[in-house]
Amino acid sequence: MKIAIVGASGAVGQEFLRILEERPLPVDELLLFGSERSAGQTYMFRGKPVTVKLLRHNDDFRGVDIALTSAGAGTSREFAETITRHGTLMIDNSSAFRMEPDVPLVVPEVNGRDALDAPRRIIANPNCTTIQMVVALQAIERVSHIRRVHVATYQSASGAGAQAMAELERQYADLAEGREPKVEKFAYQLAYNVIPHIDVFTDNDYTKEEMKMYHETRKIMHSDIEVSATCVRVPVMRAHSESIWLETERPVSPDEARAAFEAAEGIVVMDDPAQKVYPMPLFIAGKDPVYVGRIRRDVTNPNGLAFWCVSDQIRKGAALNAVQIAEWLLKNR
Repeated sequence: MKIAIVGASGAVGQEFLRILEERPLPVDELLLFGSERSAGQTYMFRGKPVTVKLLRHNDDFRGVDIALTSAGAGTSREFAETITRHGTLMIDNSSAFRMEPDVPLVVPEVNGRDALDAPRRIIANPNCTTIQMVVALQAIERVSHIRRVHVATYQSASGAGAQAMAELERQYADLAEGREPKVEKFAYQLAYNVIPHIDVFTDNDYTKEEMKMYHETRKIMHSDIEVSATCVRVPVMRAHSESIWLETERPVSPDEARAAFEAAEGIVVMDDPAQKVYPMPLFIAGKDPVYVGRIRRDVTNPNGLAFWCVSDQIRKGAALNAVQIAEWLLKNR
């Protein structure tokens, strides 16, 4: 198995390296690609140094089985033909192809079989907020069809990349020493603040991030589900949190929902409010599952449920999900 990582020096690229070290995916040869800025850097993988090559339009991907790409939508669009022309399967973490009808958008716990139909040799990795939500929603969907969802997200700095994480750290350091904090990656200072604005606003006054949750959820779940989202950036380093309210076709009790979550792949239930047990990003960062808690009836709707979920944006929300797609295909091909 010959694997390539495109965008190896970024936050997700580095997570790809860590995850491939940890998991049983057979990797006989690993290639790393990056921009002019990162080309020439060397990273260790399974005890051997691997040097980042400059991503170019050539035949470097000949013989590569799977390319895990996380270098931005523009790069993915520009290099997709170069990466796939010799049969390489491109699992892309950007937004470039997610809503293309001939590109499957895959979360293995939900719609793994969609990955088998990739005529362009491209599989799209969904948006981080969508991934963790649909893993949780699918558990309830198996019990009763979900009609609609309202979700408020609490998204960490990691969702905006390594530079954004560094900016948040610098802002706290600057404020502690009485300096004016620099604002570059976010619309406003994130330290000691929350910003109800992720991505650009669209004509309906929802942001693109919020509309991604609407469209991607419907595509992944093959469902007429309605999703209304408010996406908020919070001063947390890693792991996104979501407060979710949903309406099902029939009433689903909290006990039934809890049992469905406990039986679902990829979910860990942390739900004992009396003992102050519920998922929080402080303790979830660096872990693989989607954690669910605060499971309760929605007091405004007899068919409603409310719950809270947390997952590491860089792992399950990005790199891990892509690697799991590759593992699913190897197991089910």
